[in-house]
Amino acid sequence: MRFRHPDGTTVHLGYCTNVHPAETLDGVLAQLRDHCEPVRRRLGRDRLGIGLWLAKDAARALVTDPSALRGLRGELDRRGLEVVTLNGFPYEGFGAEEVKYRVYKPDWTDPERLAHTTDLARLLAGLLPDDVTEGTISTLPLAWRTPFDNVAAESARAGLTTLAERLDALEDLTGKSVRIAVEPEPGCIVETTADAIAPLSGIASHRIGVCIDTCHLATSFEEPETALAALASAGVTVPKAQLSAALHAEEPHLPEVRAALAAFAEPRFLHQTRTRTSAGLRGTDDLPEAVAGQALPDGAPWRSHFHVPLHAPPAPPLTSTLPVLKDTLARLVGGPAPLTRHLEVETYTWQALPAELRPRNRTQLADGIAAELTLARDLLVDLGLKELP
Repeated sequence: MRFRHPDGTTVHLGYCTNVHPAETLDGVLAQLRDHCEPVRRRLGRDRLGIGLWLAKDAARALVTDPSALRGLRGELDRRGLEVVTLNGFPYEGFGAEEVKYRVYKPDWTDPERLAHTTDLARLLAGLLPDDVTEGTISTLPLAWRTPFDNVAAESARAGLTTLAERLDALEDLTGKSVRIAVEPEPGCIVETTADAIAPLSGIASHRIGVCIDTCHLATSFEEPETALAALASAGVTVPKAQLSAALHAEEPHLPEVRAALAAFAEPRFLHQTRTRTSAGLRGTDDLPEAVAGQALPDGAPWRSHFHVPLHAPPAPPLTSTLPVLKDTLARLVGGPAPLTRHLEVETYTWQALPAELRPRNRTQLADGIAAELTLARDLLVDLGLKELP
């Protein structure tokens, strides 16, 4: 979906396909048929943007076979789909029964992360629509926080620097500009937008920036105004933003609130949980640790890294951080010029919701994703953007 900003800029909105697990190229093609095109049809649009997730094996198949890449591009066109952004965070196994800490491997200290992201950039240059010259790839926030010393930090920085040089060469070759967006996430070396400033300073700033994920931003209790002002002051760009909402518990000391939170404690993904105290942010690596005992102070609200559907907040006594999303979006694209041009709805946890809230079939999942995109579209229109055909 494309929108015209009042300043004339085109802003792209899509949804991330990491909600549809697929490790192979055949699986990706099936996603387009079984999920992405049905979502587009529900929205009544001739064209729908998708933030494509290409796992290691799928990416390698496309890199080694140019005809396969042409075939994927053709399939996108036939189904009314377009790709301007890739989710390069998960490497493989994102649909496994247990993902947890595995999602952070390989990290930016491992040459394989550089190799994979380079592959993704080359593929994205070949998938961009003919009238689009800029693509973006979101990537993990360097590494999980432990172990990570000065040697590891220098290794990660060297990897990103090499990537920036490769992206320069790619643009010279193809005329397509690909930018990388490091995505802050609780528990990682880059947990907050503030944490991103020092590691990214001086690394080809026009190539490497930050992906603002509004669930992660809210989970860490960051204020959108402060976060974006600090990035701007440091000259760190926002190539991409992910529109998502976290789980919010206003009164975690109450037994009924703990019980409601416990229903979201599931075995597949990490749900880092945070609260603010007078001494600063406190947290646990996962939601079960928080609800089970005294690991977190409960005198102030808790937020958990659980991407809840944008249009369907959990029932009381819980809610979502949709207000943080709205505030952030207004600051990103509601001003005289957009701070980012690529927006991606990223609710990958539909099948991790409590059983009674999960979609029971493809039809219900497509309905839910279309409802999320409709909400995002309405927010953009309210901010003065015009939806394009």
